Amino acid sequence: MSIRRPDSLGGKAAIVGIGATEFSKNSGRSELKLAVEAVLAALDDAGLTPADVDGLVTFTMDTSPEITVAQAAGIGELSFFSRVHYGGGAACATVQQAALAVASGVADVVVCYRAFNERSGRRFGSGVQRREPTAEGAALGWNLPSGLLTPASWVAMAAQRYLYAYGLDPEVFGHVAVADRIHAARNPAAYFYEKPITLADHAASRWIVEPLRLLDCCQETDGGQALVVTSVERARDLPRPPAVVVAAAQGAGRSQEQMTSFYRDGLTGLPETAVVARQLWRSSGLGPADIDVAILYDHFTPFVLMQLEEFGFCGPGEGGAFVAADALPLNTHGGQLGEAYLHGMNGIAEAVRQLRSTSVNQVAGAARSLVTAGTGVPTSGLILGVDG
Repeated sequence: MSIRRPDSLGGKAAIVGIGATEFSKNSGRSELKLAVEAVLAALDDAGLTPADVDGLVTFTMDTSPEITVAQAAGIGELSFFSRVHYGGGAACATVQQAALAVASGVADVVVCYRAFNERSGRRFGSGVQRREPTAEGAALGWNLPSGLLTPASWVAMAAQRYLYAYGLDPEVFGHVAVADRIHAARNPAAYFYEKPITLADHAASRWIVEPLRLLDCCQETDGGQALVVTSVERARDLPRPPAVVVAAAQGAGRSQEQMTSFYRDGLTGLPETAVVARQLWRSSGLGPADIDVAILYDHFTPFVLMQLEEFGFCGPGEGGAFVAADALPLNTHGGQLGEAYLHGMNGIAEAVRQLRSTSVNQVAGAARSLVTAGTGVPTSGLILGVDG
């Protein structure tokens, strides 16, 4: 992979299985059990068994290590195991790591997973309460004394500047929240099933950190999600239509920090997303007009608008109007605002369903899905497509 030339990964690996637990606010079981349930469900969906698996990929900030999950799930010897850093920014990178392992022959069947009790256990939204002495902690230390203690407060800084730069009001963020909840309302797996909202509901929700309201912030969820990756050739012999990895990329921008990159030249965009966008478009040979459905990481609504702009779907400051116009099917599972907050892994699963034509909010003829991972941090992205 190079930020200066196309890579050759596309077309060599595919997602062939997806599996999840229920999404709840109190799972009543350990994070390890959630991980194993999701892994076994994904293997069953793929028509494979634990004995077929020789690779595992997960995130950091995780309590279920690869070898522990392998042991608990009945998986035998592993030739590849890996973790990707930076929270939700790792989601699509787990698939990239798996695809790289498969394409290079390091592993044949790799399972990517994420599982946590993020509502009933450690809640990321509660912010920084204790921090080990690390370089990342030192960077956060410049902002914590000013009261920027939570993810919402970190994003609010950029959101406020975005509104000021383009002469917009906070209500512009509501278009994302409404679109997500409309889709979630039709998704029985979503926490907010049958609970759509309106722009008026968004505007009436309480402030969290101005200019962010409650309905601009994703929920906190207990649950697990897993994905099975293998070669395209093997995928053709399995029961489900494969979601081929057309392109995969990671990206970090200049002066990148973890959620607090406030010393850049500007705060109205997402340079890390721009790096991913350039790599995906360059390596796939595609562009915005070629995408049938977009699953964009929506931990906070302002960053969805900025992602649309960085990927070239619309111009700077035009993201809200683009979403309001329903110009592109967006977060058809309900997103993390409406379905569940699984650090973006459930979004990858929805992209697979769209390509299988099994989504509850199916886009007719969907052949290419764009998926993004967490923003404001070093991030990643995928373009998935149908085989052939």
